[in-house]
Amino acid sequence: MASAVYLITGIQASGKSTVAQALAERLPRSAHVRGDAFRRFVVNGRVEMSPEPAPEALDQLRLRHRLAAHAADEYAAAGFTAVLQDNIFGDLLPWTIAQIRTRPLYVVVLAPQPAAVAAREAARGKSAYGTFTVEDLDTGLRETTPRLGLWLDSTDLTVEQTVDAILTRAQPHH
Repeated sequence: MASAVYLITGIQASGKSTVAQALAERLPRSAHVRGDAFRRFVVNGRVEMSPEPAPEALDQLRLRHRLAAHAADEYAAAGFTAVLQDNIFGDLLPWTIAQIRTRPLYVVVLAPQPAAVAAREAARGKSAYGTFTVEDLDTGLRETTPRLGLWLDSTDLTVEQTVDAILTRAQPHH
């Protein structure tokens, strides 16, 4: 298989990290690019996202997505299939897609039901939500994010079944 990029998004606790890692493990030559790592690289001056984000928070979010896209492209240029996962919602999804040069590009939105996400979040032992609620983010995802790529309700799927669905149902983005 030639190199490609899989872009995996969804709200916190939707399974992005676990699914992206499992997908990368199934591919013969792959890299897992964790978009949140680029946020954590900022030592001083980081402005976190909030329900009413400051312009600087949005600028830093775009920087994070742009850096992750470039990293995925560099892995693909070196012959790897890059699996990039991050929280990418609303108009930032098409914007981030436009930052990725590699083709084929597969876009996957993990969209389990909010009750399942809340249960996963409670079981994780860490809180990713801060000032957000599961319901707020789920509504934002479903109401503001363009229907690009494969939207996958993974509520009743195992990680392996979710990866199977991605490998069999995701179509290249044009």
